[in-house]
Amino acid sequence: MKKAMFLILPVLFLIACSTGKKAMEKGDYFSAVSKAVQRLQSNPKSKNAQSVVKESYPLAIQWSQDEIDLLLSGNEEFKWDKTFQLMQRVNNLAREIRSSPVAYSIIPAPKTYTTNLDMTRNKAAEERYLFAVARLDENTLESVRIAYRNFQRVEELVSGYKDVAEKIALAKQMGTLKVVLEAIPVHSKRYQLSSEFFYGEVFKYLNDTYPPKSFVNIFSPDQAERLGIEYPDFVVNLQFYDFEVGRSEHSEKEETLTKRVKVESRDTSKVSYHTYKAKLKTLTDMAKSRGILEVHVTDFANGEVVVNERIPGEFIWTNTYAIYVGDEKALTNEQLELTKGKVLPLPSTQDMFVEFTKPIYDQLTQKLKRFFNKYD
Repeated sequence: MKKAMFLILPVLFLIACSTGKKAMEKGDYFSAVSKAVQRLQSNPKSKNAQSVVKESYPLAIQWSQDEIDLLLSGNEEFKWDKTFQLMQRVNNLAREIRSSPVAYSIIPAPKTYTTNLDMTRNKAAEERYLFAVARLDENTLESVRIAYRNFQRVEELVSGYKDVAEKIALAKQMGTLKVVLEAIPVHSKRYQLSSEFFYGEVFKYLNDTYPPKSFVNIFSPDQAERLGIEYPDFVVNLQFYDFEVGRSEHSEKEETLTKRVKVESRDTSKVSYHTYKAKLKTLTDMAKSRGILEVHVTDFANGEVVVNERIPGEFIWTNTYAIYVGDEKALTNEQLELTKGKVLPLPSTQDMFVEFTKPIYDQLTQKLKRFFNKYD
């Protein structure tokens, strides 16, 4: 009997939660009604859900009206916007009730704001607009970004309100950091293509990380010139130096191999061995590329270098193969596998350059991201 009760209690608990009873007991009347309505949509005969709708809905309406009265009688910031959101919540609850025939029969006339909602919406837009204009006039980086977000809220409330579209564009422009990414060319035509590829990948990464809608915009020098950006906020300089690409080395190792193997015989009283011998030459071709990227981030207004980093990178290409004379059975499986290898051409200098910049790329992009995230 006790075991049966233990099985029943969790089920009753789940039913209570799904019908919204627990939310009602906590005073979350809106959630209680929503959960109860959802329950009635799947199980119209649920007495618990019906009871929750009947008890919680009047309490939700009374609570929201009390909150609205408190807001409108006080001087809380954005009181009209908060009132508008409460009215919307009441209207959404009415729609949920109408979506369930059983809930609609229990609450046949759910409260809905119409005329008052439009009036409140306009007052909410006005208070947000005036607040945003005041922040824009303060003309600090933080204040214009606050203005931008509030102008956006005005547009959400009343599309096309006054000159809000122009104000959004102005606040975005004033609050966005302009960063110019300069790549100092490698002083070698031989590696120019590879360095341009690297810079292009960094530029793409930064633009993907900070798209036009963000508060950090990245420009190439050509873009900055075309757009008339004479005074960027930051300039990022990237320059490769102290690098070498494709320095090759060749090494050889010779060894004599001997393997003694037991020979199986029908006469178990006799044990004999056979020795296999071979000479193995292992050849290794190696090519190295390495270099250092110097990174400077300069505050354009005062010329201060705020980031000064040197990021090293290295790539080593190896190809190992072998040849032998003698008995194959003297070789291990690994040695035999090496004999299947062959001489390979060295990677191109372009490929070697790209390879040694890969670890540099990872470090560089993360450093720049950490730095500019502070401003986005």
